[in-house]
Amino acid sequence: MTLRGPLCRLLRTQLNNTCQSRAHSVAVLGAPFSKGQKRGGVENGPKAIRDAGLIERLSHLDYPVHDFGDLSFQYLEKDEPYMHVPFPRTVGRANKLLSGAVSNAVGAGHTTIMLGGDHSLAIGSVEGHAKQCPDLCLIWVDAHADINTPFTSPSGNLHGQSVAFMLKELQNKMPELPGFSWVKPFLSAKDLVYIGLRDVDPGEYDILKDLGVQYFTMRDIDRLGIQRVMEVTFHHLLSRYVRAIMIHNTGTPVNGEEIHNTGLLSVMDLVEVNPDLGASREAVESTASMAVDVIASALGQTREGGPITQESQTLKEDTEQLRL
Repeated sequence: MTLRGPLCRLLRTQLNNTCQSRAHSVAVLGAPFSKGQKRGGVENGPKAIRDAGLIERLSHLDYPVHDFGDLSFQYLEKDEPYMHVPFPRTVGRANKLLSGAVSNAVGAGHTTIMLGGDHSLAIGSVEGHAKQCPDLCLIWVDAHADINTPFTSPSGNLHGQSVAFMLKELQNKMPELPGFSWVKPFLSAKDLVYIGLRDVDPGEYDILKDLGVQYFTMRDIDRLGIQRVMEVTFHHLLSRYVRAIMIHNTGTPVNGEEIHNTGLLSVMDLVEVNPDLGASREAVESTASMAVDVIASALGQTREGGPITQESQTLKEDTEQLRL
């Protein structure tokens, strides 16, 4: 694949000195929060993933794993919509708390795994990461661009507007939402890559076209030539039709091995795991288990817990067999 425009600039950028050393230790941080969208249950995602054996699985890594537990979020009793955006103050406050927690974890030298919670949490996660690694790039694994603004969003839900808060190029297109005065744009469009993008709102399409943002498949990661630490955010919806980790609503299995092979993962978000939508307990457990697989493989493990090697094809074979 020929890479043009924004991605070519990634090839010419060197690692930020503050963030050169990765994966000497891993921090797991839960963010049980759901007010960025209207569907309940995503606040139970961190527990479901831990119950599926995440910490035990990561204990086989060659470096320490620290589980920092779950953040405690305050839900404001009175949080009137602004424009048609629901719960702006609550979402803003939650992301500010998360930003500080991620910043502290990255600053302490940990590769950080954030368990959501809904995708509005990416605002705080990536912002906190950028405090420590301002030269980072962001890989957004989702069928949705989440780059609406309050002016373009059909629903007003903030989990579909996360990227718009981050981008410097959209600074003049974002109104001053209550609860978000602490957020200043910190990411350039040239440092954003989408994987699995499919379901794009009309307003988002216009924004993406204007910005020249490109998108690829998971297998293209090794071709991007990324030479900086990165944050990867996975949007994963558990529904009665989904029995494994998929790029949200695309039907595409996600294999974290491609992420690991870059050697540059600094923060990973896995969000929108919703146990309440599982058709059965087995469906919930299966999906949560696959979430563990994705995280573990992104950190360098096979499903059996050993390191990923050239000969290891376990994850690849498993994901190729998954179907909706």
